[in-house]
Amino acid sequence: MITVEIDSKYDSWAKIYNQYWGLEYCQQNLPPFEKLLKQYNILPSAKLLDLCCGTGQMAQHLIEQDYQVTGLDFSKSMLQYAHKNAPNAKFIHDDARFFNLPSSFNAVISPSGSLNHIMNIEELKEVFLRVYDALLDNGVFLFGLNLEDGYKSWNGSLTDGDVQDNYAWACCDSYNANEKTAQFKITIFELVENIWQRLDIINSVKPYAQTEIITALKNVGFTNINVYDRQGNLADDQCNQFAIFAGSKFVNK
Repeated sequence: MITVEIDSKYDSWAKIYNQYWGLEYCQQNLPPFEKLLKQYNILPSAKLLDLCCGTGQMAQHLIEQDYQVTGLDFSKSMLQYAHKNAPNAKFIHDDARFFNLPSSFNAVISPSGSLNHIMNIEELKEVFLRVYDALLDNGVFLFGLNLEDGYKSWNGSLTDGDVQDNYAWACCDSYNANEKTAQFKITIFELVENIWQRLDIINSVKPYAQTEIITALKNVGFTNINVYDRQGNLADDQCNQFAIFAGSKFVNK
């Protein structure tokens, strides 16, 4: 058995994400965002940036609703699947922390908690700044984040996996309450030229508190900031596990 070093962890599990999680995340996470897009008057034909778009299933669904969609992701392999899954979308290979796009989008969305992969608030603020610059005046930023209680159940147990004739994988997760960071580890076995190759991928994610997210959005310039629950309803109390944040780019001319 050969153990293969991982150069790009996101590229290495793109196949799994596309086959097992992409459509599921779309079905679970996108409906409240569609609801909120309409609530914020971002209607079909509007230009959307799907930030951290993954393998493109969400982009395709939004295109079917007549939105004009551009997807951006850090992983070239994920984008290869995205081009196939959403052939009428535009895709950009770039880092959410550093991209530079003109102010041309009515809304920027990131539905699946992908921004939890940003491991400190200063870099997350850089993401917010890039998004702000990419929005048109009165554009809206809608994104989902996992909060700390959403990770407290991560105890190192097996959470997902599958076995095929020439391919097998398993995923387990854990949470360090002292460091306030979580990890999910994906182990992949693949039969290549009659030799089993093993890939071990460790992905780190970080929960954030509502207050620090709201403060960071305000510091960048977003206004009309609201917090919603998983169903897209205005959150009366503190969300514990997952929250959807909305902020507007309002320019007083």
